[in-house]
Amino acid sequence: MHIKRVPDGGRVLTVALIAGIAALAVLDCMTGTRLRLALIASVMPLIAARLCSFRRTVVVAAVFAVAQTVIHCVIVPRWDVASVLVAVLGALLVGGFAVALCAALLEREAAYDRTRMVADAVQRTMLRELPITAGLLRIAGFYISAQEGARVGGDIYEVVESPYGQRILIGDVQGKGMLAIGAGHAVLTSFREAAYHEAALEAVADHMEGALLRHNSALSLTGTDERFVTALLLEVGPPGTTTRVLSCGHIPYYVISGDRVEERLPEHHGLPLGLGGLTGAPRRAVDSAACRTGPASPEWLVLCTDGVTEARDPEGRFYPLRERLTRWVRLPPAELARALRADLEAFTEGELKDDAAVLIVRDALACGESMPRSAAGRPVSSASPAPPAPRGGPTAPPSAPARR
Repeated sequence: MHIKRVPDGGRVLTVALIAGIAALAVLDCMTGTRLRLALIASVMPLIAARLCSFRRTVVVAAVFAVAQTVIHCVIVPRWDVASVLVAVLGALLVGGFAVALCAALLEREAAYDRTRMVADAVQRTMLRELPITAGLLRIAGFYISAQEGARVGGDIYEVVESPYGQRILIGDVQGKGMLAIGAGHAVLTSFREAAYHEAALEAVADHMEGALLRHNSALSLTGTDERFVTALLLEVGPPGTTTRVLSCGHIPYYVISGDRVEERLPEHHGLPLGLGGLTGAPRRAVDSAACRTGPASPEWLVLCTDGVTEARDPEGRFYPLRERLTRWVRLPPAELARALRADLEAFTEGELKDDAAVLIVRDALACGESMPRSAAGRPVSSASPAPPAPRGGPTAPPSAPARR
C-alpha cells in the first residue's frame, strides 16, 4: 500500500511533532535524571521524514537536535563531557538521518509518480474510459482489475464507429497479469482496424484470431504458454435494423426490456479466439432483435465477463447478476453501472479473484435524447448504410469526402 504525504507539506503535522518534542522535553525536566522521556522524541523526525515535506522535516529534525542538546547539557549536569558529547552526537545523527531519509523518499516518490504517469497513459491508450458515446449508442459500465494498482488486466472492451454500424467488443483473456495484457492488446489493436474496414463480423473475428495466433507464435519462441481469448462481437446498424452478434466462446449477454431481464447466447457460438483451428468450422454471426435503435426499441444490453458472473462471496456463492439487473432495471445506464460496481465489491468484500468488466449498451433515443437532424430536418445517424462487399476480393473502405 502506497502511503501518501500529508497535504500542504504537513503543516499541521509539523506543529504537532514540534509540540510533542517540546512536551517531552518539559516532562524530562520535571522528572529529573532517573527517567529519560526525551528519548521517545527520536521518532518525531522519522515521522516527519515519511509524511512531511523536506523543509518541514529539516525544521522538526533541528528542533529535536536542539532539544536533546539542551536537555543533555543542562538537565543532566552529572554526566561527564564525553557522555554529553556522545548524546548530542546521537541526536544530531538521528536528525541528519531523518533529513537524508526524507530526501531519498521524495526522490523515490517522484520516480514512482513519473512511472505511474507513463503507465496510466499506456493503459488509457489500451482501454478507453467509460462512458463511451458511439453514434446513437450510449455505453456505460466499469472495469475492475484484479491486480492491485493496475488499471487494465485480462479483460478487454472497445467500441468502433464504422461504415457498417457501431461495433462493440468485450473479451476475456485466459489468465491475468502482464502476459494476459499482451494477448489482449494484440486482439484489441486488430479489432480496431478490422472493425472499420471489414464489412462482415466474421471477417473481423478472423482478423482478431490471426493477430492472436501471431502473438502466440512469438510467445512460443520464448517458452511462454500461449493464450486464448473469449470474445463477444456486436454490430448495431442504422435505426430500425437488427443487431448482429458473434460469440467466440464468450459467456451469455443480457437483454433488458421493461422489467424483464433475459439471458441470451447466440445459437452459433464458436470456440475462443486462438482455438478456432481445432474444429475448422467457420465462425457465424447471427441476427438478434435486441438493441434496435429508434424510439420504439426500449431494449438495451448488458455485456460482461466471467469475472462478474463467477465472483463469489466469502461463503462461496456466485454473484447473482440477473437478479441484481432485475432489481435495477429502472436505473439509467450510468447509475446502473455505479450500483453494480458497488454491489459487486460489497458482495465479494473487495476480494475479486479475476478481472471484471461490464458494458451497458443503450440507444440514446430510449434514454430520452433527441436524434440529431440534418439541415433538411431529417433524422440522421452516424452510421452509414454498409456498402456492398465486392465478390472475390477484400472489402475496401468507403471513400473519404474530398477536402475543400
